[in-house]
Amino acid sequence: MDRRTFMNRAAVAAAATFTADMTLSQRAEAFEGVMIDGLARHIERPFLCEPDEPRSMAPPGSNTPGGAPTSKFMAGMDDPRLPRVPERPTLLDFFRHRMANPAHLLQSANLAMQQGMDDKVILACLLHDISVEAFIRMDHGFYAAQLIAPYVDEEVAWAVQKHQALRFFADESVGYDYPASYRAWFGDDYEVEPWVRAEYEEARNHRWYMTSRLITINDLYAFDPNVTDLSIDQFEDVVGRNFRQPREGLGFDGSSVAHMWRTMIWPHSFL
Repeated sequence: MDRRTFMNRAAVAAAATFTADMTLSQRAEAFEGVMIDGLARHIERPFLCEPDEPRSMAPPGSNTPGGAPTSKFMAGMDDPRLPRVPERPTLLDFFRHRMANPAHLLQSANLAMQQGMDDKVILACLLHDISVEAFIRMDHGFYAAQLIAPYVDEEVAWAVQKHQALRFFADESVGYDYPASYRAWFGDDYEVEPWVRAEYEEARNHRWYMTSRLITINDLYAFDPNVTDLSIDQFEDVVGRNFRQPREGLGFDGSSVAHMWRTMIWPHSFL
C-alpha cells in the first residue's frame, strides 16, 4: 500500500469517529491515532487500566466476556496476554514489550538520523509519541514530556511537550506547512483552541523552538506502511548517551513519574 492510499484510508476511518462537539485538536489526535494503528503491530495493545467496567468489576473467578482471564489482576500481577517486562526494565524494554506500534516513532527518529540531526533531536523524535503508544493518547505531548522528564535533558522534554501545539502552525522558514490532511478534514476556517495557540506562541519565542519544530517535520512523514525494517536496536547508542536509565529500572526508582511506568507494566491491575 502506498503512503497516499494509507493516509486516505486513515482519514476516512478517523472521520467516522468524529462528533460535532469535538475540537480540532481532539480530531487531530483521533486522526493521528488511526494512522499509528494502521502501521505494523508487534504485540497486543496494553489497554490502560481495564476500561471495560463490567469486566473489571466482575468478581474473581467469574466467566465474563471479552477474552480476559477469569481472575482479577492485583498489583504486580502479570497479564498473560502481554509480554513479560524484565525485572529492571529499560526504555528499550518498553519499546519491545509495551508498544504495539513503535513503527511511527522509529521512522521519525530514523528520518532525523538520516538528516544528520543531533542526538537531542533524534531522541525527541523517538519519544515524542511514547504516551500514545504505551500509556494514554489525549494531550500526548504533555504526558510524554512528563514520562521522560526525569531521564532526559530539559530541552528534550520541553520539545516533546510543545510539538503537540506546533503541529497546527506552519513555519515556511523550515518548509513546514499546515498539514493538508488537517485542512481537508477540519476545514480552512477551523481555529485551534486558545490554549493551543498560547502553547504555540510560548514555544515560538523560546530558545529551544527549533528542537520542537524539528519533531513536527520528522513527525509528518513518518507514517509509511512500507517501512518495516527498523528496530529500536538502531537507536541503542543514542538512548545510552542521552537517557538516564535508573539502576532500579523504570517504574521502581522512586521518581515522580515511576507510577506511570508501572501502569504500563501492569496496565490491568485491579488494586
